[in-house]
Amino acid sequence: MRVLAAAFAYNEGEKIRRTLARHPRNRAYDLLVHDDGSTDGALVGIDPGVVVLRNETNQGVGASMKRVFQYALDKGYEVLVIQAGNDKDEPLEIPALLQPILNGTADFVQGSRYLGGGGFGNMPEYRVFGTRVVHPLIVSMTAGKRVTESTNGFRAFRTELLRDPRIDWRQAWLDRYELEPYLLLKTIRLGYRHVEVPVTKIYPPHELGYTKMRGLADWWSIIRPVVYLGLGLKR
Repeated sequence: MRVLAAAFAYNEGEKIRRTLARHPRNRAYDLLVHDDGSTDGALVGIDPGVVVLRNETNQGVGASMKRVFQYALDKGYEVLVIQAGNDKDEPLEIPALLQPILNGTADFVQGSRYLGGGGFGNMPEYRVFGTRVVHPLIVSMTAGKRVTESTNGFRAFRTELLRDPRIDWRQAWLDRYELEPYLLLKTIRLGYRHVEVPVTKIYPPHELGYTKMRGLADWWSIIRPVVYLGLGLKR
């Protein structure tokens, strides 16, 4: 299968360079980075073997993913791997994400730091509670299937999901953090084969830029797909 791994960056500085450098030089996938209007110049002079897509202005991670989704479809990739560009995810775990797809047992593989064998570090207790208890609980209730991880963007899936008209990922309201939980929830509810595999997610020191989430506004952004789909307000 043709596989594309995509990282996303917005003014990540040295973190995006470390993210890309941690990918093995001899890899069984193509590597792409999407720059969402960064002004820090961190991607200048990176390995020319890495595909770079850029937005002229910051449009949101969901909008960036939409562009990468379309790129993957246009270029004929069969599997897409998504990871953060802030050096939190471990690229050497990508084969573990791909294996269930490559052996034909899954369509969507969610990386979970909360499964046995997974791990996380440098997270405040409120964030652990929100990502380990609150969000997985409401997703599980809405999806009708227990999940241990629903906010981790480190995942792989078959691009055929993006051709399913019932998964309307081009909707305008999915431009920020909504798209990732939306895609997960739709995949499960439509009966695609969804599995979780253990991964690690280590947050950088706070002074290096802990997160770009803006408090309640962005927490609502990752919760509202569950609310909207659960109540039938969106499709």
